[in-house]
Amino acid sequence: MFVAASAVDRPAESPEEQGDVGLLERPLADTPWVTLVWNDPVNLMSYVTWVLQHHFGYSEAKATKLMMDVHQEGRAVVAIGAREKMEADTEAMHGYGLWATFQKDD
Repeated sequence: MFVAASAVDRPAESPEEQGDVGLLERPLADTPWVTLVWNDPVNLMSYVTWVLQHHFGYSEAKATKLMMDVHQEGRAVVAIGAREKMEADTEAMHGYGLWATFQKDD
């Protein structure tokens, strides 16, 4: 195989020599997702507080406030993050017997 010397000996052009350099367009950051816990007629408020403390590591005060939001407002956002993490947290809430969903944060 014959390769022309000029192609081998010549260094590749730098981006500046090539002219305008196109940047790869990155998609916008994924909109944060949220995990919601919903009020239900089954679980005790103390149990919901315990779940929030143990699963998310929240302080007793924060877990109690979120539980009261669930109780009084019918639901509370208990976590914000990437879709995969919110899906996993929702499944974990189901494992504890809580009603939970996840959705894009508006």
